[in-house]
Amino acid sequence: MSEEKVMAAMKAAGKPMSAGQIAEAAGLDKKVVEKAMKVLKAEEKIVSPKRCYWEPK
Repeated sequence: MSEEKVMAAMKAAGKPMSAGQIAEAAGLDKKVVEKAMKVLKAEEKIVSPKRCYWEPK
């Protein structure tokens, strides 16, 4: 699932990332990443330390 790829990319980076950076790191389309992030936000698995940047909780 794309959510798992997004989480893996975020954990591997070890720093807050934008959707575009996550898409690049995970090798996914930005729209797919944004959809996955919406799910992860709803499940409270990711947090935003600063505007437009996200990291695993």
